[in-house]
Amino acid sequence: MSDPMHRPPVLDMTPEGEFRDPPRPSGLNAVLAGTSRIALLIALVAGGLLLVALAIFFIGLLLPVVIGAALVASVSMWWRRRRLRRMGIEPGPLFVVVRR
Repeated sequence: MSDPMHRPPVLDMTPEGEFRDPPRPSGLNAVLAGTSRIALLIALVAGGLLLVALAIFFIGLLLPVVIGAALVASVSMWWRRRRLRRMGIEPGPLFVVVRR
């Protein structure tokens, strides 16, 4: 178990338990830090694009509903104006009333 060639690491610490010198960063740490920043940026951009895609998808789902409602409203107004003309009443301008 004891290898005479293996020496335990030397920890240079103060009596308070702090290291005297900070550990030297290796080249691998710098590379990993850079790639993690790039990966985080790519993840944020992809998340934003996903939200935009979902918004476009839901707008696409609602578009036929809006077109259908506009079609029903226009046919309804046309029919009422037609009935008024048949009764001999010239319909005036259309007013839309919104009640809250």
